[in-house]
Amino acid sequence: MGRLDGKVIVLSAAAQGIGRAAAIAFAKEGAQVTATDINGEKLKELDGIPGIKTKVVDVTKKEEVDALAKEHNHVDVLFNVAGFVHHGSILDCEEADWDFTMNLNIRSMYLMCKAFLPKMLAKKSGSIINMASVASSIKGVVNRCVYSTSKAAVIGLTKSIAADFIDQGIRCNCVCPGKFRTTCQETAYKDFMARVKIGRMCSAEEVAYLCVYLASDESAYVTGTEQIIDGGWRL
Repeated sequence: MGRLDGKVIVLSAAAQGIGRAAAIAFAKEGAQVTATDINGEKLKELDGIPGIKTKVVDVTKKEEVDALAKEHNHVDVLFNVAGFVHHGSILDCEEADWDFTMNLNIRSMYLMCKAFLPKMLAKKSGSIINMASVASSIKGVVNRCVYSTSKAAVIGLTKSIAADFIDQGIRCNCVCPGKFRTTCQETAYKDFMARVKIGRMCSAEEVAYLCVYLASDESAYVTGTEQIIDGGWRL
């Protein structure tokens, strides 16, 4: 028996990183997963994994989000992962950078939650997981102005949904990772590692394990929270 047996899960940004790791982890625990992304070629790498079906969706486009929702009779878990990291202070952030970041990092979550929440309310049961960050209202981070602003908004959206629908069987939490080693330069990597108390960066799989918990009935008493997973970076 898997921890997510029988659960229907939809998530975005599943082609790589945390989204990919979460899709695989959800499926391994018995969930039926719809994994979406705009990168169709990369997304195909998940095809053939038992429990996962893939679909190319741009979560910034309302018509595509609504069409995705119509394909599902019900959804138990919604995991909003899609996001973009802009590098720079407010002086480095042009209006186009601000608009793009806010559109992808927070408006897409608004669209997804609004489309799928009614299906959860019909069953009086559901778990929404939003991808936030330690770089938000939790911690000020150099050169992450619009990114941190957008992720602070994610935390606000999460708590608002949790408060509004707590008596209707809906839980809403956000995951707040620290930094991952992906394509960062060696100097930046060394500078960051000097500040990480636990001595290493987090892996996408470790975040995925936390998401399995939030998706499962094990977290039935958990809602409106910021689940920080940063190796003590904020301390």
